[in-house]
Amino acid sequence: MNLKGEPAFVGRHCGSNLHEITREGVTFYADALEDHSPLWKEIAPPLLHHSECYKFLGDWYLKNLFGNLHARQEWELFAPLKIGSRVRSRSTIVDRYSKRGRDYVVNETDLMDAEDARLLVRGRTHQSFLPPKDRQSGGGFVVDETTAARKEARAPFPTAAGPDLPLLKKSVDARRCWMFSGPGKNYHTDREAAKQLGFPNIVVQGMMTTCFISQVMGDHFGLGWIVGGKMDVRLTNVLWVDETVTAHAKIREDVREGCRTRVHCDVWVDKDDGSRIALGTASATRE
Repeated sequence: MNLKGEPAFVGRHCGSNLHEITREGVTFYADALEDHSPLWKEIAPPLLHHSECYKFLGDWYLKNLFGNLHARQEWELFAPLKIGSRVRSRSTIVDRYSKRGRDYVVNETDLMDAEDARLLVRGRTHQSFLPPKDRQSGGGFVVDETTAARKEARAPFPTAAGPDLPLLKKSVDARRCWMFSGPGKNYHTDREAAKQLGFPNIVVQGMMTTCFISQVMGDHFGLGWIVGGKMDVRLTNVLWVDETVTAHAKIREDVREGCRTRVHCDVWVDKDDGSRIALGTASATRE
């Protein structure tokens, strides 16, 4: 169907792929993220296909790529990705909105079991774009280390009063960026490509931050995270290559959910200098 005007409209089907969950793919992910859970002997990390939505860029990205940023990410986990199985993805535009001078497109990408069509993982990616008129000339940057540090004061967070989960500290170098966002050159792997899109240095992909939070939750809750986990985080600042971050989670409350209990947490990720790059909520289940 050919529609006039902007092609990124709500309801647009953006594409589908078929993937095999392989031992090699799991090992590569585990090495890239330093996530060596014993669970990965039988199943795959739930965010193994963290960037599947970006394989359909031509169908949901807006035309002006200068200064585009990953603004928010939601994940819902329903069942394990079994090594040796096949999964099918489905990508759909589910929302568009404007906020603080930026245009947002929300892409929902589902991973389903290729044999019985069970929903395994759902991700919703909120990508923000500058209007075309805001494209800068003369080498100006949309965000750099100085402007990224000048963030508006936010309400106190976290407000959860329960126990803290074990911290997770990660350093992100160029090799990790390439393993996570490569193998091609883009603004997550190459400094020159980053400059072309308005950034002075390699921008660490926002999905990596959500994978760090997933690791914190998975290390503590195990299968209670893999089967029934939820995450909703805002990406509030830019993470640059060669910076170090710490991922946190703090329990807010337990809520009965059928025969299980859902444990709600505040989650956040800070740089070593205290700058906060992500905050939001996550929950997992336990018997």
